[in-house]
Amino acid sequence: MTTETRPGFDDISETALFWHRAGKGAALATVVETWGSAPRPVGSQLAISGDAELAGSVSGGCVEGAVVIEALDALQDGQPRLLTYGVADDEAFAVGLACGGTIRVLVEPVGPGLSEAMLAQICKARTAREALAYVVNIQSWDRRLANVDDPALGKAIAARFRSDLSGFEKDDFIAIHNPPLQMVVVGAVHVAQPLMQMARLAGYAAVLVDPREAFGAAERFPGETIVNDWPDEALLAHGLGPRTAVVTLTHDPKIDDPAIVTALKSGVFYLGCLGSTRTHAKRVTRLQEAGFTDAQIARIHGPVGLAIGAKSPAEIAIAIMAEITQILRQGHSA
Repeated sequence: MTTETRPGFDDISETALFWHRAGKGAALATVVETWGSAPRPVGSQLAISGDAELAGSVSGGCVEGAVVIEALDALQDGQPRLLTYGVADDEAFAVGLACGGTIRVLVEPVGPGLSEAMLAQICKARTAREALAYVVNIQSWDRRLANVDDPALGKAIAARFRSDLSGFEKDDFIAIHNPPLQMVVVGAVHVAQPLMQMARLAGYAAVLVDPREAFGAAERFPGETIVNDWPDEALLAHGLGPRTAVVTLTHDPKIDDPAIVTALKSGVFYLGCLGSTRTHAKRVTRLQEAGFTDAQIARIHGPVGLAIGAKSPAEIAIAIMAEITQILRQGHSA
Protein backbone atom coordinates (compact mmCIF):
# COMPACT_ATOMS: atom_id res chain seq x y z
CA MET A 1 0.00 0.00 0.00
CA THR A 2 1.27 3.47 -0.90
CA THR A 3 1.10 6.35 1.57
CA GLU A 4 1.73 9.04 -1.04
CA THR A 5 -0.78 11.85 -1.38
CA ARG A 6 -2.95 11.55 -4.47
CA PRO A 7 -1.97 14.22 -7.06
CA GLY A 8 -4.29 16.96 -8.28
CA PHE A 9 -6.59 16.45 -11.27
CA ASP A 10 -4.25 18.16 -13.74
CA ASP A 11 -1.02 16.52 -12.51
CA ILE A 12 -0.92 13.88 -15.23
CA SER A 13 2.66 12.66 -14.79
CA GLU A 14 2.26 12.62 -11.02
CA THR A 15 -0.98 10.66 -11.30
CA ALA A 16 0.63 8.02 -13.52
CA LEU A 17 3.50 7.66 -11.05
CA PHE A 18 1.02 7.40 -8.15
CA TRP A 19 -0.94 4.62 -9.86
CA HIS A 20 2.24 2.76 -10.82
CA ARG A 21 3.62 2.88 -7.27
CA ALA A 22 0.25 1.83 -5.88
CA GLY A 23 0.60 -1.41 -7.85
CA LYS A 24 -2.23 -0.69 -10.28
CA GLY A 25 -0.02 -0.20 -13.30
CA ALA A 26 -0.12 2.93 -15.43
CA ALA A 27 0.37 4.05 -19.01
CA LEU A 28 0.87 7.53 -20.43
CA ALA A 29 -0.67 8.53 -23.75
CA THR A 30 0.81 11.63 -25.38
CA VAL A 31 -0.31 13.56 -28.46
CA VAL A 32 2.83 13.67 -30.63
CA GLU A 33 1.47 15.06 -33.92
CA THR A 34 -1.69 16.71 -35.19
CA TRP A 35 -3.18 17.65 -38.55
CA GLY A 36 -6.21 19.83 -39.19
CA SER A 37 -8.52 20.80 -36.35
CA ALA A 38 -7.16 18.31 -33.84
CA PRO A 39 -8.95 18.46 -30.48
CA ARG A 40 -5.86 18.74 -28.26
CA PRO A 41 -2.41 20.25 -28.92
CA VAL A 42 0.83 18.29 -29.21
CA GLY A 43 2.11 17.37 -25.77
CA SER A 44 -1.34 16.80 -24.25
CA GLN A 45 -1.41 13.72 -22.07
CA LEU A 46 -3.79 11.10 -20.73
CA ALA A 47 -2.85 8.78 -17.86
CA ILE A 48 -4.56 5.38 -17.70
CA SER A 49 -4.37 3.03 -14.73
CA GLY A 50 -4.61 -0.76 -14.89
CA ASP A 51 -8.12 -0.30 -13.49
CA ALA A 52 -9.00 1.95 -16.47
CA GLU A 53 -8.99 5.11 -14.36
CA LEU A 54 -8.30 8.23 -16.41
CA ALA A 55 -6.59 11.57 -15.84
CA GLY A 56 -6.13 14.16 -18.54
CA SER A 57 -7.14 14.04 -22.20
CA VAL A 58 -5.72 13.50 -25.67
CA SER A 59 -8.78 14.30 -27.75
CA GLY A 60 -11.50 15.98 -25.74
CA GLY A 61 -13.32 12.66 -25.58
CA CYS A 62 -13.66 11.41 -29.15
CA VAL A 63 -10.84 8.81 -29.23
CA GLU A 64 -10.21 8.27 -25.53
CA GLY A 65 -12.00 4.95 -25.53
CA ALA A 66 -9.75 3.50 -28.22
CA VAL A 67 -6.63 4.88 -26.50
CA VAL A 68 -7.66 3.27 -23.20
CA ILE A 69 -7.98 -0.14 -24.87
CA GLU A 70 -4.51 0.23 -26.41
CA ALA A 71 -3.09 1.39 -23.07
CA LEU A 72 -4.49 -1.61 -21.22
CA ASP A 73 -3.01 -3.89 -23.89
CA ALA A 74 0.34 -2.08 -23.49
CA LEU A 75 0.25 -2.77 -19.77
CA GLN A 76 -0.18 -6.47 -20.56
CA ASP A 77 2.60 -6.85 -23.13
CA GLY A 78 4.90 -4.01 -21.97
CA GLN A 79 5.21 -2.57 -25.49
CA PRO A 80 4.75 1.08 -26.55
CA ARG A 81 2.34 2.00 -29.35
CA LEU A 82 2.29 4.81 -31.88
CA LEU A 83 -1.34 5.28 -32.95
CA THR A 84 -3.04 7.45 -35.58
CA TYR A 85 -6.67 8.51 -35.33
CA GLY A 86 -8.81 10.48 -37.73
CA VAL A 87 -11.45 12.62 -36.07
CA ALA A 88 -14.42 12.69 -38.42
CA ASP A 89 -16.50 15.83 -38.85
CA ASP A 90 -19.52 14.41 -37.03
CA GLU A 91 -17.33 13.26 -34.13
CA ALA A 92 -15.54 16.59 -34.07
CA PHE A 93 -18.85 18.44 -33.88
CA ALA A 94 -19.85 16.33 -30.89
CA VAL A 95 -16.81 17.55 -28.94
CA GLY A 96 -17.22 21.18 -29.98
CA LEU A 97 -14.95 21.42 -33.04
CA ALA A 98 -15.76 23.14 -36.30
CA CYS A 99 -14.27 20.37 -38.44
CA GLY A 100 -12.33 17.12 -38.29
CA GLY A 101 -8.65 16.44 -37.85
CA THR A 102 -6.06 13.73 -37.27
CA ILE A 103 -3.96 13.02 -34.21
CA ARG A 104 -1.01 10.72 -33.55
CA VAL A 105 -0.76 9.34 -30.04
CA LEU A 106 2.19 7.68 -28.31
CA VAL A 107 1.18 5.17 -25.61
CA GLU A 108 3.88 4.06 -23.16
CA PRO A 109 3.47 1.69 -20.22
CA VAL A 110 5.23 2.94 -17.10
CA GLY A 111 7.98 0.53 -16.10
CA PRO A 112 8.78 -1.52 -19.20
CA GLY A 113 8.43 1.56 -21.41
CA LEU A 114 8.88 4.87 -19.65
CA SER A 115 10.86 3.87 -16.56
CA GLU A 116 9.65 4.67 -13.06
CA ALA A 117 12.95 6.45 -12.39
CA MET A 118 12.54 8.75 -15.40
CA LEU A 119 8.93 9.51 -14.55
CA ALA A 120 9.93 10.27 -10.96
CA GLN A 121 12.59 12.69 -12.25
CA ILE A 122 10.02 14.42 -14.44
CA CYS A 123 7.71 14.83 -11.44
CA LYS A 124 10.58 16.06 -9.28
CA ALA A 125 11.55 18.68 -11.87
CA ARG A 126 7.95 19.84 -12.13
CA THR A 127 7.75 20.24 -8.34
CA ALA A 128 11.05 22.16 -8.31
CA ARG A 129 9.83 24.36 -11.20
CA GLU A 130 12.73 23.24 -13.39
CA ALA A 131 12.41 22.84 -17.15
CA LEU A 132 13.03 19.32 -18.42
CA ALA A 133 12.61 17.52 -21.73
CA TYR A 134 11.71 13.85 -22.19
CA VAL A 135 13.14 12.52 -25.46
CA VAL A 136 11.96 9.25 -27.01
CA ASN A 137 13.16 7.89 -30.34
CA ILE A 138 10.25 6.22 -32.13
CA GLN A 139 12.53 3.95 -34.16
CA SER A 140 14.81 2.55 -31.45
CA TRP A 141 12.60 3.39 -28.45
CA ASP A 142 15.65 4.81 -26.69
CA ARG A 143 14.61 7.31 -24.03
CA ARG A 144 16.43 9.99 -22.06
CA LEU A 145 15.85 13.17 -20.07
CA ALA A 146 17.52 16.27 -21.45
CA ASN A 147 17.87 20.03 -21.20
CA VAL A 148 19.49 22.86 -23.14
CA ASP A 149 22.96 21.32 -22.55
CA ASP A 150 22.08 18.19 -24.52
CA PRO A 151 24.86 17.77 -27.14
CA ALA A 152 22.52 16.63 -29.90
CA LEU A 153 19.29 18.50 -29.28
CA GLY A 154 20.23 21.37 -26.96
CA LYS A 155 19.35 24.18 -29.39
CA ALA A 156 16.09 22.55 -30.40
CA ILE A 157 15.16 21.95 -26.77
CA ALA A 158 15.94 25.58 -25.85
CA ALA A 159 13.66 26.78 -28.64
CA ARG A 160 10.93 24.39 -27.56
CA PHE A 161 11.23 25.47 -23.92
CA ARG A 162 10.80 29.08 -25.03
CA SER A 163 7.79 28.35 -27.24
CA ASP A 164 6.22 25.73 -24.92
CA LEU A 165 6.05 23.42 -27.93
CA SER A 166 6.56 19.67 -27.79
CA GLY A 167 7.24 17.94 -31.11
CA PHE A 168 9.49 15.92 -33.38
CA GLU A 169 13.12 16.50 -34.32
CA LYS A 170 13.50 13.80 -36.99
CA ASP A 171 12.78 10.52 -35.16
CA ASP A 172 13.07 12.03 -31.69
CA PHE A 173 9.89 13.18 -30.00
CA ILE A 174 10.62 15.88 -27.43
CA ALA A 175 8.03 16.24 -24.69
CA ILE A 176 8.49 19.59 -22.99
CA HIS A 177 7.86 19.82 -19.26
CA ASN A 178 8.03 23.52 -18.42
CA PRO A 179 7.46 25.03 -14.98
CA PRO A 180 4.51 27.45 -14.70
CA LEU A 181 4.97 31.00 -15.96
CA GLN A 182 5.35 33.56 -13.20
CA MET A 183 5.29 37.34 -13.08
CA VAL A 184 6.37 39.62 -10.25
CA VAL A 185 5.05 43.17 -10.52
CA VAL A 186 6.84 45.68 -8.29
CA GLY A 187 4.77 48.75 -7.50
CA ALA A 188 1.05 48.87 -6.79
CA VAL A 189 0.39 51.77 -9.15
CA HIS A 190 -2.45 52.28 -11.64
CA VAL A 191 -0.72 50.33 -14.41
CA ALA A 192 -0.43 47.35 -12.08
CA GLN A 193 -4.20 46.97 -11.85
CA PRO A 194 -4.82 45.98 -15.51
CA LEU A 195 -1.37 44.34 -15.78
CA MET A 196 -2.08 41.86 -12.99
CA GLN A 197 -5.38 40.90 -14.63
CA MET A 198 -3.82 40.53 -18.08
CA ALA A 199 -0.95 38.46 -16.66
CA ARG A 200 -3.37 35.99 -15.12
CA LEU A 201 -5.39 35.78 -18.34
CA ALA A 202 -2.14 35.01 -20.20
CA GLY A 203 -1.41 32.11 -17.86
CA TYR A 204 1.01 33.69 -15.39
CA ALA A 205 0.94 33.20 -11.64
CA ALA A 206 1.17 36.91 -10.83
CA VAL A 207 2.43 38.42 -7.58
CA LEU A 208 2.28 42.11 -6.68
CA VAL A 209 5.05 43.48 -4.45
CA ASP A 210 4.91 46.87 -2.70
CA PRO A 211 6.18 47.66 0.81
CA ARG A 212 3.71 50.54 1.00
CA GLU A 213 0.65 48.86 2.46
CA ALA A 214 -1.60 51.78 1.52
CA PHE A 215 -0.74 51.13 -2.14
CA GLY A 216 -0.53 47.34 -2.05
CA ALA A 217 -3.91 46.92 -0.41
CA ALA A 218 -6.51 44.24 -1.10
CA GLU A 219 -9.15 46.93 -1.60
CA ARG A 220 -7.21 48.28 -4.58
CA PHE A 221 -6.30 44.84 -5.93
CA PRO A 222 -9.12 42.46 -5.02
CA GLY A 223 -8.30 38.80 -5.50
CA GLU A 224 -4.61 39.37 -6.26
CA THR A 225 -1.59 37.92 -4.43
CA ILE A 226 0.06 40.88 -2.66
CA VAL A 227 3.36 40.94 -0.74
CA ASN A 228 4.14 44.01 1.39
CA ASP A 229 7.85 43.24 1.88
CA TRP A 230 10.75 45.13 0.36
CA PRO A 231 11.20 43.97 -3.25
CA ASP A 232 14.63 42.35 -2.89
CA GLU A 233 13.44 40.29 0.07
CA ALA A 234 10.16 39.44 -1.66
CA LEU A 235 11.85 38.36 -4.90
CA LEU A 236 14.40 36.17 -3.12
CA ALA A 237 11.67 34.55 -1.03
CA HIS A 238 9.47 34.03 -4.08
CA GLY A 239 12.21 32.52 -6.21
CA LEU A 240 13.26 33.67 -9.67
CA GLY A 241 13.91 31.43 -12.66
CA PRO A 242 13.88 31.18 -16.44
CA ARG A 243 10.05 31.18 -16.52
CA THR A 244 9.75 34.38 -14.47
CA ALA A 245 9.15 37.93 -15.68
CA VAL A 246 9.80 40.93 -13.41
CA VAL A 247 8.28 44.36 -14.04
CA THR A 248 9.04 47.45 -11.93
CA LEU A 249 6.56 50.31 -12.03
CA THR A 250 7.16 52.79 -9.19
CA HIS A 251 9.78 55.19 -10.66
CA ASP A 252 11.13 55.31 -7.10
CA PRO A 253 14.76 54.08 -6.94
CA LYS A 254 14.34 53.09 -3.29
CA ILE A 255 11.72 50.52 -4.35
CA ASP A 256 12.60 49.68 -7.96
CA ASP A 257 16.40 49.42 -7.68
CA PRO A 258 16.52 46.58 -5.11
CA ALA A 259 14.17 44.58 -7.35
CA ILE A 260 16.23 45.34 -10.46
CA VAL A 261 19.49 44.35 -8.77
CA THR A 262 17.99 41.09 -7.54
CA ALA A 263 16.48 40.29 -10.94
CA LEU A 264 19.72 41.03 -12.80
CA LYS A 265 21.52 38.53 -10.59
CA SER A 266 18.95 35.85 -11.44
CA GLY A 267 17.94 33.93 -14.52
CA VAL A 268 14.62 35.67 -15.22
CA PHE A 269 13.72 35.72 -18.91
CA TYR A 270 12.36 39.27 -18.78
CA LEU A 271 13.06 42.40 -16.73
CA GLY A 272 11.15 45.55 -17.68
CA CYS A 273 11.21 48.92 -15.95
CA LEU A 274 8.67 51.72 -16.34
CA GLY A 275 9.97 55.22 -16.88
CA SER A 276 10.99 57.70 -19.54
CA THR A 277 14.21 57.50 -21.52
CA ARG A 278 15.68 60.11 -19.16
CA THR A 279 14.61 58.10 -16.11
CA HIS A 280 16.14 54.97 -17.58
CA ALA A 281 19.44 56.77 -18.28
CA LYS A 282 19.68 57.71 -14.60
CA ARG A 283 18.86 54.10 -13.71
CA VAL A 284 21.68 52.87 -15.95
CA THR A 285 24.14 55.24 -14.28
CA ARG A 286 23.19 53.98 -10.82
CA LEU A 287 23.63 50.37 -11.91
CA GLN A 288 27.01 51.10 -13.50
CA GLU A 289 28.14 52.72 -10.26
CA ALA A 290 26.95 49.59 -8.44
CA GLY A 291 29.31 47.51 -10.59
CA PHE A 292 26.97 46.03 -13.20
CA THR A 293 28.39 45.58 -16.70
CA ASP A 294 26.87 47.02 -19.86
CA ALA A 295 25.91 43.50 -20.95
CA GLN A 296 24.03 42.90 -17.69
CA ILE A 297 22.26 46.25 -17.87
CA ALA A 298 21.28 45.59 -21.48
CA ARG A 299 18.97 42.84 -20.20
CA ILE A 300 16.63 45.56 -18.92
CA HIS A 301 13.75 46.57 -21.16
CA GLY A 302 13.38 50.24 -20.47
CA PRO A 303 11.28 52.11 -21.12
CA VAL A 304 9.15 49.03 -20.59
CA GLY A 305 6.77 47.66 -23.24
CA LEU A 306 6.52 47.69 -27.02
CA ALA A 307 6.46 51.12 -28.63
CA ILE A 308 2.77 51.17 -29.64
CA GLY A 309 1.97 54.70 -28.48
CA ALA A 310 0.24 53.49 -25.29
CA LYS A 311 -1.22 56.25 -23.10
CA SER A 312 -3.71 54.88 -20.56
CA PRO A 313 -2.79 52.41 -17.80
CA ALA A 314 -4.60 49.62 -19.69
CA GLU A 315 -2.79 50.43 -22.95
CA ILE A 316 0.56 50.49 -21.14
CA ALA A 317 -0.27 47.11 -19.63
CA ILE A 318 -1.05 45.79 -23.13
CA ALA A 319 2.33 47.06 -24.38
CA ILE A 320 4.10 45.39 -21.45
CA MET A 321 2.34 42.05 -21.95
CA ALA A 322 3.04 42.19 -25.68
CA GLU A 323 6.76 42.69 -25.10
CA ILE A 324 6.91 39.97 -22.45
CA THR A 325 5.17 37.58 -24.85
CA GLN A 326 7.57 38.46 -27.65
CA ILE A 327 10.61 37.84 -25.46
CA LEU A 328 9.17 34.57 -24.15
CA ARG A 329 8.27 33.17 -27.56
CA GLN A 330 10.91 34.70 -29.83
CA GLY A 331 13.77 35.49 -27.46
CA HIS A 332 14.10 39.12 -28.59
CA SER A 333 12.19 42.39 -28.88
CA ALA A 334 11.63 44.50 -31.96
